[in-house]
Amino acid sequence: MAAPVRGMAGSPSIGNTTSFQKKTRSKLVSIPGTRPSVQNGQLLVSSGVSSLDYVIGGGLAVGTLLLVEEDCYDSYSRMLLKYFLAEGVVCGHELFLASARDHPDEIMQELPSPIVDDVAGMKISEGQSQPSDPENPDTMKIAWRYQNQPRVQTALASSVRFGHYYDVSKTMEPELRQAAKCHSFYQLQETPVTTGSSPLPSPYHALLKSIQTVIRKEGFDGSTPQSKVRNVLRLGLHSLGSVLWGDDVCCKVNPAHCHALTTFLYALRGLLRTSLSVAMVTVPSHLIQNRAIMGRIIRLSDTAIALESFRGSEKETNPLYKDYHGLLHVCQLPRLNCLSSEVPDTKDLAFKLKRKQFTIELCVLRNPVSLCSLRRKPVCKLVKICVSLPPP
Repeated sequence: MAAPVRGMAGSPSIGNTTSFQKKTRSKLVSIPGTRPSVQNGQLLVSSGVSSLDYVIGGGLAVGTLLLVEEDCYDSYSRMLLKYFLAEGVVCGHELFLASARDHPDEIMQELPSPIVDDVAGMKISEGQSQPSDPENPDTMKIAWRYQNQPRVQTALASSVRFGHYYDVSKTMEPELRQAAKCHSFYQLQETPVTTGSSPLPSPYHALLKSIQTVIRKEGFDGSTPQSKVRNVLRLGLHSLGSVLWGDDVCCKVNPAHCHALTTFLYALRGLLRTSLSVAMVTVPSHLIQNRAIMGRIIRLSDTAIALESFRGSEKETNPLYKDYHGLLHVCQLPRLNCLSSEVPDTKDLAFKLKRKQFTIELCVLRNPVSLCSLRRKPVCKLVKICVSLPPP
């Protein structure tokens, strides 16, 4: 019996499919920048980093939350957030960006530029011809370098390309960035709201209310007529749990608002489950002194990764780690439409920032191996053990 294609996390498609009927796909699969997972049928979007998509099972499922534990200087976690937003711009998704330190407009201006052949292909698909310029050697060099680059998701082979490549040495063109519809939330400019009996501090309460308003007004909860073109909302929430959000979880071992962030994440995941939305949340976990609170934050997320940067540590000068800029730890993987989560090939992962690209690789001290060369291995293996007993 053919399995139905699922859209949002935990929501089955309408209609039953039997072996005597022609298999039909959900209309949600036709959303640009998405594809169904071959493992559990969830609708996936790319995080913007192909190697990260491979690590977490092929991409981010719509209706789920990705937690990123920030590195000490919030440089690489901030870069992952910009990759996530840049992928939304290229795919035509709507964006929601919330921050309490830097203005969302400043973060949007720092988005990496997509590779030339990706932009050209996108313009051609929109009906704009983009002839090649033989007099521009840089354009031809960049296009030739990346157009034949193998995808990282080798186990999820498909004829349709998923995700794009970006050049971190350049910023996205203003015309391309301004074409995307982006909703912003800047905590320092928001008017404090009365929470009443709500356990959430005023900034978290206002942020949750703003997200809920955007989801309902823009029709991501399915309230708009079916004739309207469906789209995906990407939520980027930067550095939740910091002092700028009115939270003291980073200041005390026993904070007064110990349940504020966990309550917010619980309510946020409820909104994601019932809408065409996906969220990336960064948290300064190295500042949270109570590890029990950090454990609850991870369990309330669907996918959780941690970035351990070598900057300022003894590993920065260690010759064994000279090929990398930090380690990536997979703390939790989602359990969607199944009893157990997918087991990654290895947990020894490291990241590095090349001149133009952010990549995640196997942490091999002498011979780095790219994730592109990996193949999925069986989770369990049967091992025959022979025990010789002494004679009676």
